Amino acid sequence: MITPTNSAAATAAGPNAGSNTQRSALTSDFETFLRMLTVQARNQDPLEPLDSSEYASQLAQFSMVEQQVKANELLSGLAVTLGAVNLNQLTGWVGMNVQTTAPFRFEDQAIAISAQAEPDADRAELVIQDDQGAVVDRITVPTDKSEFEWAGVNGAGDPLPAGTYAASLDSYKNGKLLSNTPASVFGRVVEAQVSEGAVILKLDSGVEVPVERVTQIRTGA
Repeated sequence: MITPTNSAAATAAGPNAGSNTQRSALTSDFETFLRMLTVQARNQDPLEPLDSSEYASQLAQFSMVEQQVKANELLSGLAVTLGAVNLNQLTGWVGMNVQTTAPFRFEDQAIAISAQAEPDADRAELVIQDDQGAVVDRITVPTDKSEFEWAGVNGAGDPLPAGTYAASLDSYKNGKLLSNTPASVFGRVVEAQVSEGAVILKLDSGVEVPVERVTQIRTGA
């Protein structure tokens, strides 16, 4: 699903209709002004001809109206072009698998998780939390590894229900916590949006993330 919001939707539809109305109004004013100027020049009193400075001023107004009409037409075409580019970019995201630190969806298959312990850590634990923020599992992992697999079970080995979970990595040294680093998991993009000039991706977990938080991309299944 592709949902262009704000700039994408406004660019693809709104500005086109609005610019057509504005262009029509300006064109009408332009033509009316031209007719009035022609009639005025044709019917001026030969004994009291139109002042040259006033005539030049009206010609300048005529030129400004003409330029405004052309500028609006140019801007309208540019907006439509930019809207098409944005929509093409959104289409490319949908269906892709992206790696990010956002919460992930667990069904019934093991989840690949990526995180790197602190360089001087002597112990590391992979921490799994449910969608309420409660810790459901802690797994001791090698400090020199960055790729792990979570089987979807709790500390007692009992299977956990399908749902949304989040992972992080605790780094320790001499029993002291050095850091808690969000872990990355792949998620499938089900929707792409443009909001306030930024591309926002909605994942199958229901979480929305900006593209700046994506660290890796691979083709969807």
